[in-house]
Amino acid sequence: MTVQIVLAMAALTLREVARRRVLRSLAALTVILLSLSAWGFSRIDAEFGGLTSGEARIASAMVLNLVMFGLSLIAALGTAFLAGPTLAGEIESGIALAVLARPLRRFAVLLGKWLGLVVFGSGFVILAGIAQLVIVRVTVGYWPPQPVAGLALLAAQTTALLTLGLLLSTAISPMASGIVAVGLFGATWIAGVVGGVGDALDNESVARVGTVSGMVIPTDGLWRGAMYALQDPIVLSPELIGSPLVSQAPLTATYLAWAALWVALVLGLAGIAFQRRDL
Repeated sequence: MTVQIVLAMAALTLREVARRRVLRSLAALTVILLSLSAWGFSRIDAEFGGLTSGEARIASAMVLNLVMFGLSLIAALGTAFLAGPTLAGEIESGIALAVLARPLRRFAVLLGKWLGLVVFGSGFVILAGIAQLVIVRVTVGYWPPQPVAGLALLAAQTTALLTLGLLLSTAISPMASGIVAVGLFGATWIAGVVGGVGDALDNESVARVGTVSGMVIPTDGLWRGAMYALQDPIVLSPELIGSPLVSQAPLTATYLAWAALWVALVLGLAGIAFQRRDL
């Protein structure tokens, strides 16, 4: 019975998301970004004429990482501002009270909403990412070494952020939860850049900033794993150490396990907070 409730809530959440104006905004931003990237990749050779094959691969890999970060940012904005209204909005409007008046477990409802958002967010990132990879292949002939792993890590990053957004929405308003979630997303990315600079300067204290932030909120760590999977190994040169568009090492199995545990813990906290919240 619980599984049926979770699946039903997931389907209802997907239907609700499809009706929101945020979805149209996400689609418009994605089309604009893909169109600009297609034009940009087609101009690489014209703007930097005379590139060797190695230089062209470096340029393609770095620009691809830049565009993929744009897609991950669009996904972050979308999922953060969808997660809040999905739960907090229903609490404020009284819809949650009407639904939970039935013999439904709150955690089952929360889990169903989380599952629906995960399907939406992951599907968006994967479809947009595939479209971007095809554009790069057609325009410059570049294909990343591990596209499946890269897209999977981008989907995991989106899942981590929307889970955080759900937790925040159990305590604060829908708008505030979206703003805080996106703010934390940006802060961890900046901390990751600072950590990269620390690695480049061989400064352990500065490098630890990125390490700690990646453990507290794993969105930037997952993003760096995606970059590594999508970039050509040729970019791993001493000159590019510390670049925000280059990842120097793949993610370890231990870190991936921590990211999965982090999502489970945050989702559990969201369930406890939702269970205790007055409707």
